[in-house]
Parts: sequence; C-alpha cells; structure tokens
Amino acid sequence: MIPEQWASPCGSQCTDKYAALTQIPWRVFCKKGCSADGETWEECISECDEICYKDPVLKDQKWSSYIDRSPGAANYSQECFNACVAGCGYKFEICKEIVAQVRPRPLPPSPPPVVKPPPSTKPVERAEDVPSTSA
Repeated sequence: MIPEQWASPCGSQCTDKYAALTQIPWRVFCKKGCSADGETWEECISECDEICYKDPVLKDQKWSSYIDRSPGAANYSQECFNACVAGCGYKFEICKEIVAQVRPRPLPPSPPPVVKPPPSTKPVERAEDVPSTSA
C-alpha cells in the first residue's frame, strides 16, 4: 500500500486545499469535517458549529467561551468553520458554490454592559473618632 492510499479521498482533498505550512491548522479542521459523525450535510455543518464555536462555559459570562473555545479567537473560529465545511463538502460531494454560501450560526448577543452609578458628590458624614480602649 502506498502512502496516498492511507488517507481517505476526503482527507487528501483537504491536504491539497490547505497544503501550505501556515494552513496546517485549517487542514486539521477540514479533516474533522471529513470524519464528522453526521449522516447528512446539515448534521455535518452543525458539527462544524460545535467544533469551531463554543458557548460560554459560565452562565451569563460571554468571555467564558474562550475557556473552551476551539481554536481560539473569533476570526480563527470563522476560518475553522470554513475549513470544516469544506471537509463536509468533500465528504458529501457538495459543489463548491453551495459550500461557499454556508454561514455559521449567529453568535449570541453580548450582554449589556454593567453601568455603575456615578460617585456621589455629597460629603460623607463621619462619626467622631473615638480612641479605642483595647488592652
């Protein structure tokens, strides 16, 4: 068996598409699309959403999605999703035009910022200082 036969045809297409050294992580995510468990095109795309976009780990703390985010910053998640969908496209033999039209699920809206009341301008009244009588 020669090395070209070791990889699935889908994985080989991912390798060809993301051949540059700087595109190795996207090759990995493309191959995750190839090996996704979904039985349909739609299920495969939803798995790409799960792989590339993480929900916040802590309730009401949007920043906590970075704790469990794969692969990192939001723009990397977009690249991850595009690569994963490309793998799904190879797996289900979907034409490139349809693959290019797929968009990830919308991100949840960020929570409104917490507004602190402005500091009071009234002078604070203090009780007279009484020396303590500790022993």
